[in-house]
Amino acid sequence: MLPTAAHAQLRGHGGPVRAVAIGSNGQTAISGSFDTSAIRWSLTRNAAEEVLRFHDSAVNAVAIIDAERQATGGEDGKIAIWRNGNPVPEHSLEGHTAPIVSLAISPDGNTIASASWDRSIRLWPLSGGEARVLNGHDQNVNGVVFTRDGKSLVSASYDATIRIWPLDQGEPIVVTLPTPLNAVAVSPEGEIAAGGADGRVYLLGLDGKQRGEIQVADSPIISVAVSPDGSLIAAASIRGSVGILDRKDRKILRTLVGPGLPVWSVAFFGDSKTLLTGGTDRLVRRWDTLTGDQLGSAVANGADDPLAAFAGHRGAEVYRACVACHTLSPDEGNRAGPTLHGIFGRRIATLPGYNFSPALKQMNIVWTRETVAELFEKGPMHYTPGTKMPEQRITSADDRNALMDFLEKATAKK
Repeated sequence: MLPTAAHAQLRGHGGPVRAVAIGSNGQTAISGSFDTSAIRWSLTRNAAEEVLRFHDSAVNAVAIIDAERQATGGEDGKIAIWRNGNPVPEHSLEGHTAPIVSLAISPDGNTIASASWDRSIRLWPLSGGEARVLNGHDQNVNGVVFTRDGKSLVSASYDATIRIWPLDQGEPIVVTLPTPLNAVAVSPEGEIAAGGADGRVYLLGLDGKQRGEIQVADSPIISVAVSPDGSLIAAASIRGSVGILDRKDRKILRTLVGPGLPVWSVAFFGDSKTLLTGGTDRLVRRWDTLTGDQLGSAVANGADDPLAAFAGHRGAEVYRACVACHTLSPDEGNRAGPTLHGIFGRRIATLPGYNFSPALKQMNIVWTRETVAELFEKGPMHYTPGTKMPEQRITSADDRNALMDFLEKATAKK
């Protein structure tokens, strides 16, 4: 059970990554952050496709509906439904009166379930219409998940109960456990895994009978996921480790140790061994849960590294946090953010072919060494209010100067 190292980082968020979800094809993912944004990622290019901004505060929950649509749930109590390529939500769902912290899509793709700190669960028909409200929990509802057959919904709450809701309108089965619950997942055959504030994962059947428990950490478990084949459970703790559990044998196989910060979210790929995690260090990390081997990196050290020509340049290392969203050369085009090629001397929000925020189009800023440095000194939200750019600051004057030196070289028109 030796710790292994994290590899393959996706950089782009300006705050802790609160939630991650992976598409069924394993090629796309979405992450939500305390920086109020969500990012849709290409997992084949290890790059951001779109930055999604709608919520007034933290994006606590994300879900992939299908190949074209995603959902985000926020601290503002709202759910946004997004379609690929659209900078604004297709529509929003409102009704919760407190933060939404978990979203789940029904197996038939017709319903989205939301769990909220207003102590309720809502079932929203994606075709439109009123939500069905499920009440009964006495404290914050922290997790919600559909069973794979679509016949039941399982919720976990800080009131230390699991509720198994039959979706045919019957009464729920209520199971009380020894500790407040922060997260819940369900295996393909219906075994429930609940993450407790006591560092344990509790296992139950859909009949409510307890089947076992596994001590994973000495701190609260805040996210759990079951692999698609049902063999593994990933349980993340508030102190930054992720336990990989053998569900059948009820034991810890290994512990993945990141930077020692809370790991807020975990999600398995379809291969049942690759894992994405999101944490307080603002990164989405990719892991091989069986070996810990690197599976590709957003900043690979080879021919695919866009910064290979600037090896050893301090400014290039500072810029690595921008690689996911911005390109440097004209032939690479735009990503989630506009290309930075030729940025110095360009007025803000005037690059052709990129959909800038309306607020930026009203500003009278010309990008120079001084104005770009000021952007990172004060932070995008303060310097350019209304931007889609994740909030991030560079507090070191030396690092800002090094970044400006790098950008002058790397973005200059040839």
